[in-house]
Amino acid sequence: MSNKARFDGAPVGVLTEVRRFIEDRQLLQNGDRVLIALSGGADSVVLLHLLNSLKEELGITLYAAHYNHGIRGEEADRDEHFCKVLSEQYGIPFFCEKADVPSIAKQYGESVELCGRKLRYRFLDRVARDLGGAKIATAHHSDDNAETVLWNLTRGAGLAGLAGIPVRRDNIIRPLLCCTRAGIEAYCAENDLAYVTDSTNLSDDYTRNKLRHRVMPVLRELNPGAGESIGRTSSILREADEYLTHISEKELKSARIPYGWSCERLLQCEPIILKYAVKNILEKADVPVDFQHTALIIEAMRSNGAVDVGGGYAVSCAQGILRIVPQETGTDDFCVPIFDYMKKYGTRIKILDGQRFEIAPPLELSSEKINNLLLHDGIPCAIMTSDTVIRRRRAGDTFTDHRRGVTKTLKKLFIELKIPRELRDTIPIVAEGSTVLWIEGIGTSAQAKADLTRDGEYYLVNGGLNNE
Repeated sequence: MSNKARFDGAPVGVLTEVRRFIEDRQLLQNGDRVLIALSGGADSVVLLHLLNSLKEELGITLYAAHYNHGIRGEEADRDEHFCKVLSEQYGIPFFCEKADVPSIAKQYGESVELCGRKLRYRFLDRVARDLGGAKIATAHHSDDNAETVLWNLTRGAGLAGLAGIPVRRDNIIRPLLCCTRAGIEAYCAENDLAYVTDSTNLSDDYTRNKLRHRVMPVLRELNPGAGESIGRTSSILREADEYLTHISEKELKSARIPYGWSCERLLQCEPIILKYAVKNILEKADVPVDFQHTALIIEAMRSNGAVDVGGGYAVSCAQGILRIVPQETGTDDFCVPIFDYMKKYGTRIKILDGQRFEIAPPLELSSEKINNLLLHDGIPCAIMTSDTVIRRRRAGDTFTDHRRGVTKTLKKLFIELKIPRELRDTIPIVAEGSTVLWIEGIGTSAQAKADLTRDGEYYLVNGGLNNE
């Protein structure tokens, strides 16, 4: 069996093919740290060998990581040992973690496959961050992609699912997507590379194995190049998905209004763009997305209704505004002393000589933008005490508008500003007793107004409000 493959119409070796694939897709740059997800199977062993062969040319530093799922007992421990020894032979730093995935999957009511995948990527992501932002290289190849597309097709996936496995996703890269399983196995034989075999890959107990052992062989009888053909189609569908995502994001930007998106504006979009817009809103809020929820939300946009989308959230379309709101809100679930909050999230800005700024942590902004931030979100340190907190609104809270000098209850203020009722108890405020010094989206009160003509020290209330 030969490890020769075709690239741009010409037969080339796997090493050359992967090098070109990396260059064409700009997967790696000089100076990159690369964490290889090493299972010990043929695919990941080839990935390790190829990147090690190219590391000097590409100017990259390699690391390897193995996740022991605790599924196959002694065999899993054998794989872990194999990966450790192999990494040592290459002189590559090795990281490993072991977990009882079946028990964890049972605890959370998930399939072993899904749970194992989530835990493995969490481990890889944690190691990559500890390495100072390494890229994670996985050994997925074109046959894996074909199986993924087929599985997603059976579940009724949209374009994103039918686009298959992306070449790049965030810091994850897949340099072997240009290779077939046969090419990889041939590369192992021609380079005398040892690898281990996962016994679960030989059974039909798992979804992917059924596709691999039963479906793909039938498709290859019909067309020997079925895997490659599916790969080309998935590539086209990925381009279409990216284009529709781009167009829908532009429409979302046009439809953005205070506290959400205009239902009227979004309903003017073409149906496919409208579906993508709803999908993008849900994804950015880390809310579950599926076809049924998307259809229900679009109907709710027409009727000023609401849809429970799971995860403790609902999509509300009241008053012609589409927004995502927590299903359970309250005023006592979030109350943090301001100084504790600022240590974690705040920015300290000191005005020197009425014109210079001393900022910690540094902000890469112009003086004009810093001035605007101070006027809107800057609270003088001098007025804060140990009783100053950041929390949600409470009965009796009042706010004095520094532009008009008028004091109002938050209830009345929110009504006048037409802030949706279901959002009023979710908006963070900074308060000293019942006196409100700052409201997210509205800014500082008369008591907390910044005086930029004098030297002074301010806390800039910024990121992290939605993380509590």
